[in-house]
Amino acid sequence: MRPVKVAGLGTFVPPKVLTNTDLEKLVDTNNEWILQRTGIRERHIVEKGVGTSDIALPAAQAAMKEAGVTADQIGFIVVGTTTPDMIFPSTACLLQAKLGAVNAWGYDLGAACSGFTYALSTAYTMVASGACDHAIAVGADVMSSIIDYTDRTTCILFGDGAGAVVLSVAGPDEPAIIDFSHEIDGHGGPSLCMPAGGSKLPASHETVDQRLHFVKQDGGAVFKFAVRKTEEIALRLLKRNNINGPDLDLFVSHQANRRIIEAAADRLQMDSRKVVINLDKYGNTTAGTIPLALADARADGRLKKGDLVLLASVGAGFTVGSVLLRWGC
Repeated sequence: MRPVKVAGLGTFVPPKVLTNTDLEKLVDTNNEWILQRTGIRERHIVEKGVGTSDIALPAAQAAMKEAGVTADQIGFIVVGTTTPDMIFPSTACLLQAKLGAVNAWGYDLGAACSGFTYALSTAYTMVASGACDHAIAVGADVMSSIIDYTDRTTCILFGDGAGAVVLSVAGPDEPAIIDFSHEIDGHGGPSLCMPAGGSKLPASHETVDQRLHFVKQDGGAVFKFAVRKTEEIALRLLKRNNINGPDLDLFVSHQANRRIIEAAADRLQMDSRKVVINLDKYGNTTAGTIPLALADARADGRLKKGDLVLLASVGAGFTVGSVLLRWGC
């Protein structure tokens, strides 16, 4: 297996902003209530007709530019998303065409909020195995397309955004991806899902009238699982690599809820300055949260080349994931 580095990072959020004050006009909620329970102040929302491939494109292009690779050098594209442009073809196919990545193959990966950690590990494996020299891992979602803005329990949580990394073969002395660990627990599927639109409940007048094409969530069940599993997966990966929490330079968790992130950071004994929390600006962008958090940490000087970084995520499914790496760009 060849060493693999993160050679480039790119992100994108749409310019339109939906604030908590804006939501007060749509549902029975208020800014203080949202802030206390989630830590979210605002989120970015696409204009009508904008799909996931549209926001993934500038993120992927920015990552490629930083990595110094051209479209024809990309051998593999994986897109972690819950909101593909359409059921088929895959968003990866659409993105490949838009990039002009004529030598790439790829596919979409459905892991919800763990979409980026799963996509990162998949792309890592492709490069490490020698299947390709350069791969793109994308986490992107247009959650506003499946959110019911009459349901105050879900509409306050989500926003739209995208992030991408280029993974390339690392030199012998370059910082590289170290390890990853993932798991799923399908018993949690009903706790966070979009009931209709698939083969079991195809679109019909009944499913539309019952608003089954929107996200449905058992908030209490999801919160409890996320708190427990974010801690467990992070500690498992650190223990396997003989690393302690305080040894990390940065902890980047999926940005769903401030309390979940802080609980995991406390268990890892992390200094708060080494923990990224930026959900106040973006909300939960599902597969986009971790790359957006990495970009913000790099912009404010908390993430530098060579830093030891731990990523962690929990998503619908339930999916659980964590990646340990030395930051490469």
